[in-house]
Amino acid sequence: MAVDAARGRDARAIGEVPSPTREQRAAYGKAARRGTPRGSHAEFVRDPACPDPLTLLAGQDAERVPELVPLRYGRMAASAFSYFRGAALPMASDLAGTPRTGLTAQLCGDAHLGNFGMFGSPERRLIFDINDFDETAPGPWEWDVKRLAASLEVAGRDNDVGAGRRRDIVVAAVAAYRHAMRDFARRPALEVWYALGDVATLQAGLAPRLSGARRAKLRGTIAKAYTRDHLGSLGRFAGVRDGRPCIAAAPPLITPVRDLVVDGADVAQGLQRVLDRYRANLEPDRRVLLDRYRLVDVARKVVGVGSVGTRTYMVLLLGDDPDDALFLQAKEAGPSVLERFLGPSGFGNNGERIVVGQRLVQTVGDIFLSWVRAEGFDGRDRDFHLRQLRDWKGSADIGSMGPRELQVYGELCGWTLAKAHARSGDRIAIAAYLGSGPVFDRAVAEFARVYADRNERDHRDLVAAIDDGRIAADPTGG
Repeated sequence: MAVDAARGRDARAIGEVPSPTREQRAAYGKAARRGTPRGSHAEFVRDPACPDPLTLLAGQDAERVPELVPLRYGRMAASAFSYFRGAALPMASDLAGTPRTGLTAQLCGDAHLGNFGMFGSPERRLIFDINDFDETAPGPWEWDVKRLAASLEVAGRDNDVGAGRRRDIVVAAVAAYRHAMRDFARRPALEVWYALGDVATLQAGLAPRLSGARRAKLRGTIAKAYTRDHLGSLGRFAGVRDGRPCIAAAPPLITPVRDLVVDGADVAQGLQRVLDRYRANLEPDRRVLLDRYRLVDVARKVVGVGSVGTRTYMVLLLGDDPDDALFLQAKEAGPSVLERFLGPSGFGNNGERIVVGQRLVQTVGDIFLSWVRAEGFDGRDRDFHLRQLRDWKGSADIGSMGPRELQVYGELCGWTLAKAHARSGDRIAIAAYLGSGPVFDRAVAEFARVYADRNERDHRDLVAAIDDGRIAADPTGG
């Protein structure tokens, strides 16, 4: 009787706050069209009261390693697409002034084409998913879609794809997002959570749409990903110093910490303390695995375009066998660029913000993913997130893509982004808002066209600032 009574109380308590039905959620999504018509997403006009992009970028420089900042600008100046990759903050500022549906999801925050790729799952399958989460935060799902669409338009221009074909490519990618979201809206929540971009399955579906040469290139990219593991990293990044294994110097891209500071013994002790704190944040079973390895060496590493200048380290650990290597990457975690427009993340540690966001967005993740707060060489406490440096990592060569390949890849990214948003957002409401027709797809394609024009002007402004000496840039870009 007591158990039955308790069950009754629980049932009444749960019933007091009923969850919205599927019909109510769909109705909410359709109602959002009244406040934010789907066609309104074509609109973009930069607010003249907002700081200009170069001012926004300069504000980020203050928190970066000074000697690496010219590398950042050198890389961003290389092309309009390279500039776009590094300009997540300026675009977040621009998106803040665009129409919002009021529906939210966990955002990647920087969902351009280059931030999708392949990696190994814990079950040793090759997976395709979003793979960069420095800017992740809850926010308007359409911001991610617009950044993805704009990146396709910008990349298409860099690759000399004609205007009409570029529009078709962007519309197809946004349509893939919409179709996937409507499909996920029909599925049970658990099925959505388990949805996976398995590369073997994707390859079978994509190959018939590619030419023979492009299919061979896809096979080569996948095969190469399998070689980008810890043993491969050992061969590429490691050497021998004083008879002991170490990370080989390749400045400015890879600089061992022994070359950054004077007192190597103190640094070694400090790095071990950081590793111990990181270990404490791992799940117990992961700690057992990490304990099979010992710290050997650490080096500062330059990564990406937008991340150049952030404090990123590669950590070499070895097991009992000289070939039993574990490479970790520790990357500095600052506030998301979205936070100044959407409010604070609510996390006391930005590394934790990234890890939680990544786990919400990805179906499977790195077994060594975690975070830590540590004192840097400058004496300041900084947040970091850690993962394996390479675990079957692979990425597409966007710069060499022709129109057909760019469209296929864009559609794949659209599906993947929809999966990410369906996991954390109200997939039923978002799907209802999007609807069965192409209104939203065409509107976002127009936004992408207009934004790419703006991006080209911003890129020219950066190049001009470099040419007249207002901004220092390494012309090689590292």
